[in-house]
Amino acid sequence: MAPLFGINRATRGDTRVVGPVVAIWYAVFMIPFFYWVREPRKADALPVATALRAAWPELRATLRALPKRRSLTSFLVSSMFYRDALNGIYTFGGLYAAGVLGWSITMIGIFGILAIITGAIFAWLGGKADDRFGPKSVIVANVVILTAVVIGVVFISRDHVFGIAVPPGSSLPDIAFYVLGGLIGACGGALQSASRTMMVRQADPEKITEHFGLYALSGKATAFIAPLAIGITTQISDNQSTGITPIIVLLILGLILLGFVKTNGDPQPEG
Repeated sequence: MAPLFGINRATRGDTRVVGPVVAIWYAVFMIPFFYWVREPRKADALPVATALRAAWPELRATLRALPKRRSLTSFLVSSMFYRDALNGIYTFGGLYAAGVLGWSITMIGIFGILAIITGAIFAWLGGKADDRFGPKSVIVANVVILTAVVIGVVFISRDHVFGIAVPPGSSLPDIAFYVLGGLIGACGGALQSASRTMMVRQADPEKITEHFGLYALSGKATAFIAPLAIGITTQISDNQSTGITPIIVLLILGLILLGFVKTNGDPQPEG
């Protein structure tokens, strides 16, 4: 198909236009938020500069207290590992399919759409499971499944699927990778929703915004680990299948640390 609006594929305009399209999409769909969402103004609200000065001592006190809050600290570090692994899967899934299976951009797009659909569905189903079994059970189950999925990805290539040889031109590797992509989306959706529920249980009710800030920070500050580890491993092994194995390590580390997390968080001090 010829690109719309006179976009020149020779200069990769079809790829570069994605950024502006996403920016426009984001701006348009933020309009309802700014137009209709209202936040009550507090009469005793502090000026921004005053609030920032007051926040630093509170943040330092919270960080110093973290070693005493074993469950909260374990969850922050655990989620740091498994969320970084999940981001690595999202980032390198399409690249892996292109490099190992020779997928076209259209097939990668279908792979992404499939993961989004299953992610949305299982975020809802994960919420149902969260209500019944608790967030820790949902998180553990999804991390275990994701670990198995990534191990499965390592054993998919153009001529082998899970160790079984396939004839040239077979669609079985593509089907297997689509199935695993659907599982990645499903587990990712349920995992992220359950993680937020778990964070509510771990946080101090009086400092819940501050603790969610730490949760966001722990996910962003180390977001380079998976891409860096995958890049180094791929460079050393000269093999994309071997290159994604650091994701397995990150998921296992997250799973081990979940063992120290209490479903209802650390006991709150009396008084």
